[in-house]
Amino acid sequence: MTSIFTVIYAIWGLSEILINRLLQSKTTDKRNLDKSSLSLIWIVIVISLTIAVFVSLKYYFPVASSETIKYFGLALILTGVVLRLLIIKSLGKFFTADVTIRQNHKLKTDGFYHLLRHPSYAASLLSFTGFGISLNNWVSLLIVAAAILIAFINRIKVEEKALIEYFGQEYIEYKSQQRD
Repeated sequence: MTSIFTVIYAIWGLSEILINRLLQSKTTDKRNLDKSSLSLIWIVIVISLTIAVFVSLKYYFPVASSETIKYFGLALILTGVVLRLLIIKSLGKFFTADVTIRQNHKLKTDGFYHLLRHPSYAASLLSFTGFGISLNNWVSLLIVAAAILIAFINRIKVEEKALIEYFGQEYIEYKSQQRD
């Protein structure tokens, strides 16, 4: 692995660790809505990435015959990181790593949230897909993408329940007009 891979993987990992550590709910927020979904996501990430790397080192199932595909994967990781950070910035003080309803919480329906109901998860999934592609191994790609997608679907269900409980009909109407 060249240093560009190490640098991009480190940037991606560090960005997620910082998001997780710095953007937690506060004591003034409506807490304990997460149902351990954040912990589950981190467990799935560690296990799926470990298995994906192991598989890519042990077995040869290339996504493409050219090594260029690995760099395309890196570009997807970076694109996902940048998009996720922009999405988090757009949600502002209402973004938390754990499922939380903040004081005076407002439903965001414009910008990225006009296009997708869960743009942060979509951007994150883009990075994980990029990781699988950067390993240039179909099996590794499927392991990472499927495992993370399942963890995110679980998280989305938890989050949507909290949003419906707080926003009621406003969120139900927004949900009926948006994609997942």
